[in-house]
This record gives sequence, structure tokens and C-alpha cells, in this order.
Amino acid sequence: MRGAAALGVMALLAGCASTPPPEERDGPPLKVPADIHRTPDARPRIEPLRVGGPNKPYEVLGRRYVPMTDDRPLVESGGASWYGRKFHGRPTSSGEPYDMFAMTAAHKTMPIPSYARVRNPANGREIIVRINDRGPFADGRVIDLSYVAALRLGVLNGVAPVQVRRLTFDEIRAMQSSAERARELLDP
Repeated sequence: MRGAAALGVMALLAGCASTPPPEERDGPPLKVPADIHRTPDARPRIEPLRVGGPNKPYEVLGRRYVPMTDDRPLVESGGASWYGRKFHGRPTSSGEPYDMFAMTAAHKTMPIPSYARVRNPANGREIIVRINDRGPFADGRVIDLSYVAALRLGVLNGVAPVQVRRLTFDEIRAMQSSAERARELLDP
């Protein structure tokens, strides 16, 4: 009986001591594309907001969240974290596969899909991401960025303070009009 108990304890300790293979741990990609820093911002477009699906109320870790289901602004400041290879290819809350090389992010309550401007006040960098997932669920964090979004923003070294602003449909329309006018000036 003692031998069986000792074997059980040893097996348990061996299991706790083992680490998952690199592809099962979160972190940066095993191979970083050479031109990853040139990944463009997400291109905001007006996408219908719907009630239900990824925008229905949900509960995580004993907390209840009620996502927005209308087109209104949202501005927040707090911590940004990022997620990488452990989730790469897995479904996001929108149903799309997570792509750590796309300019996407997770937010607890912005409508899915949404677009947000994220600013790192420490270095002045700004990016635009498409919100297609839910999270982060750690206290003090307001957004979980894809690996490439965190790289472009300069926040790969852990949780960093950021400012997040959801882009409304009117802002997206104005951005599209500005881009069209710029193209017209370049193509007479």
C-alpha cells in the first residue's frame, strides 16, 4: 500500500514539474516574420452590430458582463496585455480564428465587431485594432492585444498602461471620406 501511495505521489509531482511543449504555452511566435513591424492597422469599416451571439451578457470568474449593442463611443484607460501562440488558430468570441499576426484585440464589453484606437502614452504610438474577442479578465486590464498589435504599440514586455477609444460609425465614415479624398488627390 505504501509503495502504491509513493508511486502516486511521484506521478503527481512529475506531472506538476513537466511543462507543456512550446506550442501549448502562450508567448511570442516560434518564428517571427521578418516584416511583422510593417503590419498595417486594421481598416475600420461599418459592420452591423447585433444583439445576441458574442454580444449577449456573459459571466466569467464570477463577474457578469453586459456588452454594448449600439454604436456609441467608449473611452477607457488601463492595462493592455497580449496573447500569442497558445491561442493562435483557436476560435475567438466572434467565431473567427485568432490570428496573432492580425491587428485584432479582445475587450470585455465593446460590441463585436468594433474598431478601436489604442494609444501607448509612454511612447506616443497609436494603432487601430478590430475587436473580435472577449477579455481580458484580469483586474486593471482593459484590452488584450494580438501579438503584432502589442509589438507595434511597444507593449510586449508585460502589462502596460494604454488609452482605448472605440471608433463610432460616424468616425469610420469620416475616416473613409478622408481616405477617398486623399486617393483622389493622388490619382487626378
